[in-house]
Amino acid sequence: MSKPIVAIVGRQNVGKSTLLNRAAGKPIAIVEDLPGTTRDRVLADVSWNGVEFVMVDTGGLEPRVPSAIDQMVKAQVDAAIAEADAIVFVVDVKEGMVPADQDVADMLRKAGKPVALAVNKADNTRLEGAVAEFYRLGLGEPMAISAYHGRRIAELLDRVVSLLPARLPSEVAPQVVKVAIVGRPNVGKSMLLNALLGEERAIVDEAPGTTRDAVDSLLDFEGRGVLFIDTAGIRRRGRIEVGVEQHSVIRTLRAIERADIALLVLDVAEPATAQDTHIAGYIQQAARGVALIVNKWDLIEDKNKAEYDRHVRSQFKFMSYAPLVYISAKLGWDVDKIMPLVFQIYDKRAKRLPRAAVNAVVQDALAVQNLPRVGKRQLKVFGAAQSGVNPPTFTFSVNDAKLVHFSYRRYLENRLRQAFGFTGTPLRLVFKTGGKS
Repeated sequence: MSKPIVAIVGRQNVGKSTLLNRAAGKPIAIVEDLPGTTRDRVLADVSWNGVEFVMVDTGGLEPRVPSAIDQMVKAQVDAAIAEADAIVFVVDVKEGMVPADQDVADMLRKAGKPVALAVNKADNTRLEGAVAEFYRLGLGEPMAISAYHGRRIAELLDRVVSLLPARLPSEVAPQVVKVAIVGRPNVGKSMLLNALLGEERAIVDEAPGTTRDAVDSLLDFEGRGVLFIDTAGIRRRGRIEVGVEQHSVIRTLRAIERADIALLVLDVAEPATAQDTHIAGYIQQAARGVALIVNKWDLIEDKNKAEYDRHVRSQFKFMSYAPLVYISAKLGWDVDKIMPLVFQIYDKRAKRLPRAAVNAVVQDALAVQNLPRVGKRQLKVFGAAQSGVNPPTFTFSVNDAKLVHFSYRRYLENRLRQAFGFTGTPLRLVFKTGGKS
């Protein structure tokens, strides 16, 4: 099951980023009173009346301005519209309806996605009365809001939730291992997929404005079912990825949420960019299994893996549990190591431990490291047990969960890993305040 995705679109400087921050309840997107501040999509998890969805802030659209940067922003917004389940179209009541608003409205009608029309900056009742002209956009009833002041945001989120599709369980059988191949453009994701599948597949048509779904490939690997989710679309070797096909953050997010394990493909020439670590952050946030795949190893003459290990590990400190594999998808070098590793990670995520074994490790850890304290109050841990799998989840009964410092949480996680492994998967540690059991 994956969360629905809501894209916020509109012209520059109409308040899209402010709306995202208001909906998320915290400052996610950079907000500046200058046109064009947001050029990359920004994502935030939003929960409203028990419904969870992902809201995406997009760059400002100026359809009639043919500059290179505006074309890049338009490509990103096109991708967002195509991938989203619902759209929030933001306009500015103070500027009134302008031709560019009609251009965006035309784009949305062609996409055929459900739209909530938000007329922003309606900071008072006089401005709220000026929203009627936006009926001419032909996108239904315009809603007067003020993202900055929080006016009628609740009503807007009610409307958004009503537009979202029902969440349906995946049709893939649970015993099938779902693997997403993710990473920056041109790192070799499609070539890796072809190498894993043992064949080339048809090019996927991804013209702007069409629905772009991740292409799934089901494979029987030594008697185990594997579903590959290719976030780039499967292309023939040597195909240059251009335009809107280059990258879709939303598709990557969807693929990660659908997967059990993500293969994060890195380019050996530049193995740890900011974009790489952002994608890794999505994987960790979704609590999926992960392996770091350093591709194009054939291009390195001095194959000093220790030096590369140090560099990559220093950039992915927050994901120290992720195994690191060096391959050449083009030449097939060490590609055969990936699937055994995938199954190892999957099996670790499904491992369930006896309560006594977990408690024994935790008690040993408590005896070695001083428990944190705040003032006169010191943390007490009464017991621990594994409470879930996929990802492995451990629940600790403590006297006061607020006394659990981040460093102590990490210490307990490291002790569990030392005892039980858990290669390639994050652990969830839950601390519950309660009496001694």
